[in-house]
Amino acid sequence: MPALRAIVFDLDDTLYPEQAYVFSGFHAVAAWAETHLGILAKQGFPKLCQLFAEGVRGNTFNRWLESREIKPGDWVPQMVQVYREHKPQIVPYPEVPGLLQKLHQRYRLGLLSDGYAEVQKRKLVALELTSYFDAVVFSDEWGRESWKPKPRPFESVLQRLGVTGPQAAYVADNPAKDFLGARQVGMWTVRVRRQDGLYSRLESPSPEYAPDLEIKTLNELETALICIERRRK
Repeated sequence: MPALRAIVFDLDDTLYPEQAYVFSGFHAVAAWAETHLGILAKQGFPKLCQLFAEGVRGNTFNRWLESREIKPGDWVPQMVQVYREHKPQIVPYPEVPGLLQKLHQRYRLGLLSDGYAEVQKRKLVALELTSYFDAVVFSDEWGRESWKPKPRPFESVLQRLGVTGPQAAYVADNPAKDFLGARQVGMWTVRVRRQDGLYSRLESPSPEYAPDLEIKTLNELETALICIERRRK
């Protein structure tokens, strides 16, 4: 098989803790609500975090306003906008910058991430990691119908890196969507299953969705790549 020439990374919960972005957004929304709804941010922010800890997803702002006996009405779309457009206060996992710098000496590096493109771009800028990547692909370039696990964004990142599927590995965290498309285009796959990751307890729905290898942190990635090189031979 061809030699491994490229490593492609997911963004959320792979290069930085996604929960940090959520809390960053909650800070922005709580500050907005203090100005527009008279809810003190020091009260609003902890309640939003509590709802998140309880597993509330998708209707967090509705639940929050209802708990304050405020009809969501037109408020929720404005809060979602504030959340999505805020300047993220996030940093990479400690090992990430040094690892990317080291890997870039041997491999071409790519980034492939789901989510609304402008939101993901702001995250990448905030993390100050752009310079490490030879290619950056946001699946939202083709609309939500092309988000992972669809193969199109994987095909695009391979093309931009100038490699074939078997010459690349995809490193990500969510078995529900991250590895099926990568495997369909022939890429190797590595799951980062961090203990505090949002999807750490999620199992692959079928063998087709499962990664080739699993690690606990990116500190183990170089060892995983050695394993891939051995399997490749």
